[in-house]
Amino acid sequence: MDCPPVRGVRPLRAGGNHQIEYCIPLASSRTPHSKGRAGLGGRMANLKSWLVAAVVAWALPAPAMANWLEASSAHFVVYTDDNEKNVRAFSDQLERYHAAIALLTSSEAIIPSPSNRVTVYVVRTEGEVRKLYGEGNKYLGGFYLPRAGGSIAIVPRVKAANGDLEWSMIALLHEYAHHVSISSSMMSMPRWYTEGSAEFSASARFDTDGAMEIGRPAMHRGAELYLAKDVSAEDLLDPAVYEKHRSKTYDAYYGKAWLLFHYLTFHKPRAGQLDKYVKLITSGKPQREAALEAFGDFKVLEKELETYLTGNKWKYIKVGSSALKVAAIQVRPLSAGQAAMMPVQIRSRRGVNTEQAKELLVEARAVAARYPQDPAVLAALAEAEHDAGNDIEAIAAADKALAIDPGQTNAYVQKGYSLFRLAESAPDRDAAFRKAVAPFVALNRIENDHPLPLFYFYESFAKRGRDPTELAYRGLERGLNLAPFDVSFRMTLALEQIRRHALADARATLLPAAYEPHGGSAARAAQRLVARIDADPKWDGAGVDAIMHPADADDDSSDDAQRDGAGDHMSKGPGLAAPADD
Repeated sequence: MDCPPVRGVRPLRAGGNHQIEYCIPLASSRTPHSKGRAGLGGRMANLKSWLVAAVVAWALPAPAMANWLEASSAHFVVYTDDNEKNVRAFSDQLERYHAAIALLTSSEAIIPSPSNRVTVYVVRTEGEVRKLYGEGNKYLGGFYLPRAGGSIAIVPRVKAANGDLEWSMIALLHEYAHHVSISSSMMSMPRWYTEGSAEFSASARFDTDGAMEIGRPAMHRGAELYLAKDVSAEDLLDPAVYEKHRSKTYDAYYGKAWLLFHYLTFHKPRAGQLDKYVKLITSGKPQREAALEAFGDFKVLEKELETYLTGNKWKYIKVGSSALKVAAIQVRPLSAGQAAMMPVQIRSRRGVNTEQAKELLVEARAVAARYPQDPAVLAALAEAEHDAGNDIEAIAAADKALAIDPGQTNAYVQKGYSLFRLAESAPDRDAAFRKAVAPFVALNRIENDHPLPLFYFYESFAKRGRDPTELAYRGLERGLNLAPFDVSFRMTLALEQIRRHALADARATLLPAAYEPHGGSAARAAQRLVARIDADPKWDGAGVDAIMHPADADDDSSDDAQRDGAGDHMSKGPGLAAPADD
């Protein structure tokens, strides 16, 4: 069977084992779907079997815990209390997935600096994941926190097996698809598109021969599409319509976004429409107008989606193993001190509030007392001291770590954070901020592409009330290129561009933040700034603080991340963890 070309995939030579398109048969029997709802049709028998199998697998006893291991690869660092075979296989799958997504989206093959890789913490259960996330998400299966120099994902134990994926792995792949998309493009897209494409990519399968299948049926969204409150094609394509009657409970948004993306990607009669839609959106056309021009009548599209959902054959993409070469993965056991400190480190990286920081510090000091010569332990202690507001103690712990191991990057960062905070109230702020930037300058020498030194070099001028040098400004631009997913980095650059009257540049910088799919206060601030620039292209920046922080602004964080069970969450500053529930 011929399959239509896939948007964003480079044309590849037939038979080159890089892009092969398949069709997957589902159950042939059909069940009428309910009126006004997108039913699962012939998929229900398969879905029920899948759900039963998932429940049985969840009920089985977990294997005995092993020692903490670190698996280091080109794009990931994985920490898990598991056996070496599984963590090596898990890391290999993550790297194969990265290679497949980069190939299919024509992303540049940029290897991140060591500290700018995604760190994956694997904990025991989904309950532990939800506890680490904080209140307000009973559906959470894992979450991802994008930060300059410190992006992390926290997921429950994943069995790195071939075949159908566990939910925790799907959640991780969904969030990493966002990470790759944001990292490789300055283009902002509507929420349905970003979530639909992430669901498309995460609906994957790892084959025993090293190949990968992408864009498979999203069986993990089956129950949602059948049982949850319906979301129509018009809801997806016109946010104003969706907001008028969006559910306060879990709805089918993510499942329907996947369905629409899958349909427009593979349904031959609609070939080219997704490309047209993207071009219209990026040219500035409003979402509803762009969708009507590209896809036509919404009611017709909705009926086609209902029919498509009950079909018995589904297309997907298979990427051959020769296109997914993975470099060597280094696995090492953590030292006894690092292993003992790992629960503290995970909670620190997640982010703590004032009360939590004080409680965690007790544990951190207890571990450090047992392992006073372990530099990784001392660096983690420095982080805990800083989080608790003890800057002098944080600097002392960081200095001890660096005296033993000058390569402890986190020690430079924590020392810099504390010096910057002390400089705020120093009698001689000018001298204090010059001193505060020194750890970041030292870090830049050992890891040139670490984004945080570039940010804090710029801040060392801004905090002193001085105009940043051209070198500092270009460094800030370079830092955002290295960490385009960090919203605080992006907002800082945009405000500097406004100050320099480079409004076109500022607008381009703001757009990805303004249309961040999970929203939040930073997204709303970015939207207000874009609107101000659009209203007056000659705006001199006057009143920018009032626009950023209006008295009547609703700065409650978005609950979108709490609905999908995957969860994006932005930090409060470049590299800084937001509190879990402040």
